[in-house]
Amino acid sequence: MRIEIIKAKFNERAERTQFVFGKFKDYWGATVLDVGCYQAPLREMVGAEKYTGVDIVGNPDIKFDLNLNQNLPFNENTFETVIAIETLEHIDNLHFLFSECVRVTSKYLIVSLPNCWRDARRPIERGRGDFAHYGLPVTKPNDRHRWFFNFSEAVDFYNGIAKVHQLKVVKIFGTEQPRNIIVELFRKLYYKNDAYLNRYAQTAWVVFEKNE
Repeated sequence: MRIEIIKAKFNERAERTQFVFGKFKDYWGATVLDVGCYQAPLREMVGAEKYTGVDIVGNPDIKFDLNLNQNLPFNENTFETVIAIETLEHIDNLHFLFSECVRVTSKYLIVSLPNCWRDARRPIERGRGDFAHYGLPVTKPNDRHRWFFNFSEAVDFYNGIAKVHQLKVVKIFGTEQPRNIIVELFRKLYYKNDAYLNRYAQTAWVVFEKNE
């Protein structure tokens, strides 16, 4: 299946939030749950009256440790739209939290996962450097990625988990940082299809629709 790739660059969280708000404007329901919201910048964009953010840090509406392996504190089908943007990869029991997101949405679930290979590729090839969410720091970090996967694996996960939970995949697409067109063409000639995406795609995005 051919995956659409959109050029986008997020230097700050606010830029990513603006992208999310605009790109998924057709899926914002009357109630929105932001799982792993951190500072909850989406609250003002969608409207505080219909927004709920959950996280253990930042500025959530409800403080909740997503890594506790406990049910989200909501009934089934509470929110028309649930989003988990750059969240699942931080969770030990990723599959459990995903199932909880499915449980509490009544219609749409929007998810993004990073392409971990892209950030790791260059320091591994050079034999030096590090990448932020892994490694072995002296001081125990407050948070880190628990999973290491590439773009293709993220897409396969979306398609597979949709079948498990009987969800409809509305759309899957990727984002890639803009770069010199000549460099991009050369890379696409050298690295074909999945090899190119696994090296250079930034994020895999999906919209699921819950069957009624």
